[in-house]
Parts: sequence; C-alpha cells; structure tokens
Amino acid sequence: MTYTLNNRPATAPRVQHPIAPGPVREAAAPVGERSTAELVRLAAEQVSTLVRDELKLAQLELAQKGKRAGVGMGMFGGAGVVALYGGGALMAAVIAALAVVMPVWLAALIVGVVLFAIAGVLALLGRGQVRKAGSPLPEESVASVRADIDTVTTSAKHGGHR
Repeated sequence: MTYTLNNRPATAPRVQHPIAPGPVREAAAPVGERSTAELVRLAAEQVSTLVRDELKLAQLELAQKGKRAGVGMGMFGGAGVVALYGGGALMAAVIAALAVVMPVWLAALIVGVVLFAIAGVLALLGRGQVRKAGSPLPEESVASVRADIDTVTTSAKHGGHR
C-alpha cells in the first residue's frame, strides 16, 4: 500500500487548510474576515472530508488485514494436511516396529483398534461438552427482545402511558 504525508493512503483526498485557496475560489479571505456561516460551512466540509478519509483508511487497513488473515488460514490448513500425513507415517512406523515381533496383519489390526478406541473416547468427551453448551440460540437476547416487544405492546395499548 502506498502512503503519503501523515501516513494517509495515496488515494484519499487531502483536507484543505482554511486559509489556503480552494478549487472553487482563487483566493480565500483570511479566517478573521470570513462570515460565521462561511466558517461553519467550511468546517462541515472539512469534517466530512476527514471522516471520508478515515473511513477509506479503515477500509484499506481492513482489506490488508483480511488478506493476511486469509493467507494465515491457508497456511494453517496446509499445516494440518502435512500433520495428517506425518501422523500416517508414524502409524506406519509403529506397525512396522510391531511387525518385527508379530505378523504384519496383526500389528496393523492392533494399531487400528487402538486408534478407534482413542477416537471413541474423544467423541464421547466432545459429545459431553456439546451437551453442556446447551441450545445454540441466544436465549438471554431472545428473552430481552420479547420483554421489549411486550413493553412496547403494552404501552401502545394504553395510549403511550404505562
């Protein structure tokens, strides 16, 4: 991203100084000679431009952070795939080590049964955690909205008075 003076994006419009000549008029009167209405209009224009500049800067910053987060997530995904292959290679090594003292099919069967047992224990623990979490609905927010609706309904029925 290209930045200019004061760390503002290069594409953002610049805020005009109140004394500096603007694009509309060639020479502006000094601040002390301007009317209150003109000063208020000028301040409103500058605030508007400043807000637009800040929003554009925030948008650019969020886009940059989003790209970095996307690349990071992709790298995490790639790490997960490589770790999965690494786990498979370690399981093959365990089977090969057990195959030294027993037939290969028996070593593979033992490793498979142990892995399924671990998966079963993890599934039971995960199911318990999901049950503890409860309903996925935001129950407190729903109750609060219902109370607000009831209050408005009651107020409307009684002509705006409680």
